[in-house]
Amino acid sequence: MEDTDNFGGKYDKLVCEEDFSTDEHPSNYNQEKQQVSMSMLRPESSLNLQRVLAVSLAVLAFILLAVDIGAGVYYSKLTEGHQTIAGISNEVAKLQATYNTAIQSRDEAKKQLVKEISEQQLTKWELEHQNRRRNDYEKQINKIKTEIAVLKSHLPMIMEGCRQCLPGWTFLNSMCYYFAFSDAISRRSWQEARNFCKKQGADLAVIESREKHLALYNLISNYHDSSRNIMQSGYWIGLRDVQEEGLWTWLDGTRLTEGYWNDGEPNNQGNEDCAATYPRSNPFKAWNDAPCTYDLKWICQMAPRSAS
Repeated sequence: MEDTDNFGGKYDKLVCEEDFSTDEHPSNYNQEKQQVSMSMLRPESSLNLQRVLAVSLAVLAFILLAVDIGAGVYYSKLTEGHQTIAGISNEVAKLQATYNTAIQSRDEAKKQLVKEISEQQLTKWELEHQNRRRNDYEKQINKIKTEIAVLKSHLPMIMEGCRQCLPGWTFLNSMCYYFAFSDAISRRSWQEARNFCKKQGADLAVIESREKHLALYNLISNYHDSSRNIMQSGYWIGLRDVQEEGLWTWLDGTRLTEGYWNDGEPNNQGNEDCAATYPRSNPFKAWNDAPCTYDLKWICQMAPRSAS
């Protein structure tokens, strides 16, 4: 009972106090209630706000850090790029200087090369000139040697000719012969050459034997100038076919029995009715027929004095 009373009394008291307080002080009650509500809500909201701010700050700090790192990396790369460009520029400048030096050296080398080539060409021309002079001297020496040899071989015939022949004539094969070797004597036609011989009491040579032909051939070959055209080196002989074409006769009236014609001769091209002998390499191909009006050297023949 006591517990129940006490319990009931306490309950009543508590209610009463609450009611009392509520009735007696309504405004304070509302304020306290609001304070309780605010106190109950504010810590949670503040905590959330702080968390949001913290996260935002953290994100911002991370972003700033990333931006700072990126800027640092970019600046570092930019600095390295500038340094690389500066290094490349220096290398390019060095290469340009080296290139300019090389170009200058090349141009100088070209000038020197042109000068040396010009000097070499001049030396080459001078060498060719000296070689021509040497060859000319050698030809003159050989010609003089040949003339000396011919004169030596001709000397006995001249000495014998002094007794048997007129001055300037050669005694050969028991006959006296005149050879118009000298360049001072102009070439003449066949008839003019014969007239010259006749004035000397002679006539153009009659070559009726192999021995006589070879003797005359050797003599005119020894006096032959190899630099002269062979067609200008012929000598008229006393042979022609004027009376009948193809019928070759000597001036003494005998017919030709053995001739020493060149290949294809006689061919009578251009009315070739007179014969001439030439100093060809083959003595058995020494004769040509030619127009009697051609101007050539000649060979006169005369009997020796003792036989006259």
